Amino acid sequence: MNSRRPILSVRNLHRSYPSGGTTLHVMKGADIDVYPGEMVGLVGPSGSGKSTLLHAAGLLEKPNAGDVYINGKESLKLSDDERTAIRRRSVGMVYQSHHLQMEFTALENVIIPQLIAGRPRKMAEDEALRLLSVMGLAERTHHRPSQLSGGEKQRVSIARAISNGPQILLGDEPTGNLDPATSASVFQALLNLVRQENVAALIATHNLSLTQYMDRVVTVQDGVIIPYRRS
Repeated sequence: MNSRRPILSVRNLHRSYPSGGTTLHVMKGADIDVYPGEMVGLVGPSGSGKSTLLHAAGLLEKPNAGDVYINGKESLKLSDDERTAIRRRSVGMVYQSHHLQMEFTALENVIIPQLIAGRPRKMAEDEALRLLSVMGLAERTHHRPSQLSGGEKQRVSIARAISNGPQILLGDEPTGNLDPATSASVFQALLNLVRQENVAALIATHNLSLTQYMDRVVTVQDGVIIPYRRS
């Protein structure tokens, strides 16, 4: 896998925040590469910097120093509009809460981002149906979120995140609100989708039992990224 070029590369990332009259240094030179079709787990206690890393990797916030390369393109020195364009085109995000539009069906929730990106309606609908089928929701496409279980709603949010064909999928505790059995089944579906769509996935989780699904697992320690050693 490492013989190929990484889709996501983070280099020497530094991020600090003011905190009670002092400066809190969260990232102190973090580095990571994620390759196509690879799922990398990101573990660590709350406050260790997992979300900070994801936000920087997804071009949602600028670090104090360092570089983020997406498909070989240095991204942090670009203008706000250019970073927004890359994020919309190349990055999909999944959060702990599904953030679905409650007035729309599962199918419509996956169609809408594609329409916003300019895809014709028929193509968007066909792609939404395909992704929902991959996620095991072929029989639930016309259900609104209020008619879906927690696991089904997260499956829809994952399909939505992939709908515009991103090269990178970033997940911030995407199964954190689910019971263990549902979390495991949703995570397996997520892994299948990562493999099928050949995206580079970086997934933060507190649930160490999910690391069995990962290709690699890393953690943030003292502001840098190191391999996580399974006990």
